[in-house]
Amino acid sequence: MHIALIGATGFVGSAVLEELLTRGHQVRALQRNPASLATRPGLTVQAADALAPQGLRAALEGVDAVVSAYNAGWGNPKLYDDFLQGSEAITAAARAAAVRLLVVGGAGSLYVAPGQQLVDSPQFPAEWKAGALAARELLRRLQADASGLDWSFVSPPMHLERGERTGRYRLGTDAPVFDAEGHCRLSVADLAVAIVDEIERPAHQRQRFTAAY
Repeated sequence: MHIALIGATGFVGSAVLEELLTRGHQVRALQRNPASLATRPGLTVQAADALAPQGLRAALEGVDAVVSAYNAGWGNPKLYDDFLQGSEAITAAARAAAVRLLVVGGAGSLYVAPGQQLVDSPQFPAEWKAGALAARELLRRLQADASGLDWSFVSPPMHLERGERTGRYRLGTDAPVFDAEGHCRLSVADLAVAIVDEIERPAHQRQRFTAAY
């Protein structure tokens, strides 16, 4: 498949890039600064900026799907607004290009109790809250989208870690997936496996899903 990837140098995006290339997909990385990512077999790098979206629609021409691991920057004082602005531009470009969109969101919108999402719990880290609230709002907007856009939204587990690729994971929908010891964790490499599996074999069209061990 020919996949556009936004955020290819980030924590999740770089793992998704490796997984896509390992499986033989052709990847078009859309980068604000193309010099930040070297081309290699299977990878082309193209200039694009989610906050200057005029070229995004054209950048998606000819791809089968776009994976957005867009991050407006954890230290950005305008994180909430910039994330939503950039994400809306990416969504609009995917809609106009009629390509499938898979968004890497946050764990904050997962339900940890009836009617309570993780981001609203007292122990949720303050430094992550703006990003989590923005990702929750993006999910709400996708769920309300009436255009027929083919989208999926993946919420990482509560603890996303560096670690080896095992190729295994368990799936959930709106609640965290816990193991027998009560942990909700996954390596970023295995999250990338779950993401690329969803691209290759869609099972959560116009739905949110999550994954953990």
